[in-house]
Amino acid sequence: MELILIRHGLPIRRENRDGTPADPPLSEQGRRQASALASWLSIDRKIHRIYASPMRRAQETALPLAEATGLEIETEPRVSEYDRDSDSYVPIEELKRIDYEAWREFMKLGYPPGMDLTEFYRAVIAGLGEIIAENRGNRVAVFCHGGVINAWASCVMEFDFKLFFNPMYTSVNRFYASTEGIRSIGSLNETAHLREIESRT
Repeated sequence: MELILIRHGLPIRRENRDGTPADPPLSEQGRRQASALASWLSIDRKIHRIYASPMRRAQETALPLAEATGLEIETEPRVSEYDRDSDSYVPIEELKRIDYEAWREFMKLGYPPGMDLTEFYRAVIAGLGEIIAENRGNRVAVFCHGGVINAWASCVMEFDFKLFFNPMYTSVNRFYASTEGIRSIGSLNETAHLREIESRT
């Protein structure tokens, strides 16, 4: 089966003073990215099922493809991002501009300072493993997050989990799973659908 992990589109920056989870929606640019992705994927080979993290930015990114294919979005909580309970969300590119040292520390460590991602990693592997088991011979799209894609890629490549690469917004990351349990990577960070958007900016 083919497992397509798709990072959400660009969200807005959000910081909640009341301590509630930020869970930001897509920005205008993020909505354009999601629309371009849907146009591109819907003319590709058939997608059998669509899954998404319950986080708003993932659900909103999945919506155009669901509308284009007539498939429902099935929510999978285990592919939520590690920051799902955080009261702030600052896109990594913006963090680099406003707090270079914080960005540098994050990039150097490969994970958020002071955060234990062990349980996050286990949940991702279990959730995606279950999706694979339920979809023998199918091609499925899972709208999720950069940390989730890094976790699964680390698992497939059989090395210790860390945030080792930066999936672009709405990037397509293809993985395969055989009936014998062999897992492999088809591609990482496909962004051909964004070329027209980027040429306008």
